[in-house]
Amino acid sequence: MQNSIIWPKEYLPGTTDNYCSNEVILAGLTTNAIWPYLSNPFTWPNYYSNSSDIEFVNKESELFDEDVRFRFKTFGFLVEAQITEFVKPELGQPARIAWHGWTEGDAETRIDVIHAWLVEDLPGGRVRILTQESQIGKPAVALAHTKPNPMINGHQDWLDGLVRAAREKIKID
Repeated sequence: MQNSIIWPKEYLPGTTDNYCSNEVILAGLTTNAIWPYLSNPFTWPNYYSNSSDIEFVNKESELFDEDVRFRFKTFGFLVEAQITEFVKPELGQPARIAWHGWTEGDAETRIDVIHAWLVEDLPGGRVRILTQESQIGKPAVALAHTKPNPMINGHQDWLDGLVRAAREKIKID
């Protein structure tokens, strides 16, 4: 049985202004091969062009962990973020990263999101990578009605880049 994202009640998909889900299942990689590229945000721009200007707010930290604050640019937004779930790969358990992200602003411009990732090994030497985002705010309403959907397409690019980085073993600084 496949695992699922653990949602805070106020971000439950179907109750928010926008929601997107992307997933890949493929052979030849493991959760442990994927994890370093996902859990280290400084690697993201190496394989995902829609992320930049990454910095940690808690300067004593340069790695993700529970409650770590960071910021980055994506989809034209400067996003403030805080890790809300961080579970490293462990045999028989899915690895998980989730963050609450937000942009400062008034009721017209503020957006709040939970962006969650789940990575799990499957039978037959396969790995499953699931990313989902649930959004609240007027910018989320606009994104939900934009065609083609920038969130679905952007997150697919992120997934494809993540897989490519792990397959090619892109150097991690």
